[in-house]
Parts: sequence; C-alpha cells; structure tokens
Amino acid sequence: MNKETESYVDMLRKFGTNFGLPQVDVEKLIETNRKNIEVLGESAKAGVGGARTVAQKQREVLEAGLREATALARSYKPLGNPQEILAKQTEFAKKVFDTAVQGARESAEASLQSTAEAVKIIQERMKANLEELRRSVSRHAGGSDKPKT
Repeated sequence: MNKETESYVDMLRKFGTNFGLPQVDVEKLIETNRKNIEVLGESAKAGVGGARTVAQKQREVLEAGLREATALARSYKPLGNPQEILAKQTEFAKKVFDTAVQGARESAEASLQSTAEAVKIIQERMKANLEELRRSVSRHAGGSDKPKT
C-alpha cells in the first residue's frame, strides 16, 4: 500500500504499534460512539419530557390565577362596605400568591426531576464507557482476554 492510499486508521495503527501503544479496535470504538450518541438522544428526550411537564404546570398556574381573577371580578361590588372590599381584595391577593408559589414549587420539582433523569442517563453511559475502556486496556496490557484481578 503506498502513502497516498494508506487510510488514516491504518496510519494510526502503525503509529501506535511503533510506539508500543495498545491496539485500537476500530469496530469497538465505532460501537462505543454509536452507544454514546444513542444515550445523548435518550437524555434529550428526558429533557424534552421535563420541559413539557414544566410548561404544563405553568399553564395550570396561569389558568388558576385567571379563574381566581374572574371569581373576584364577578363578586366585586364597588358600592359595598369598604372594609369588605378590602378584605376581598386581600383574600384574592393571598389566593393568587399561594397559587403562584405552589405552581413555582411544582415547576421547580418537575424541572429538577427531569434534569436529574437526563444526567443519570449520561452518567450510566459514562460508567459503561469507563468499564469498556478498563476491560480493553486490561486485555491488551496483559495479553489475555480476562481482566486482571
């Protein structure tokens, strides 16, 4: 094979062999990267699902706030007792605040859960990558297929 037609993979293998580096199993390398890409896709799906949940929670909070505002507007009597009006306005403000706080709490919990799920997926793949690398290096370094104990 001449230098013009020698593949990059062959050149890397020759380079590694010349320096006594472990042999690289290109098929395993490709398979590992394929698995990594699949895991990134799974992690992205988990993130999208979490974003949908957070958006749904925010929508529910907005709808609850609008229901409360509608109820207050219907019960509002501008010519009534000023103390009653103030009490109703205070009650309305408290309900809206409580609803907003609860919605924010639920949104934060959903966001945290989906983020944790996405990170866990990637962490598990990283552990698998390290184990595959460890087994590969053990085989090449010791000359056997069994890991060292």
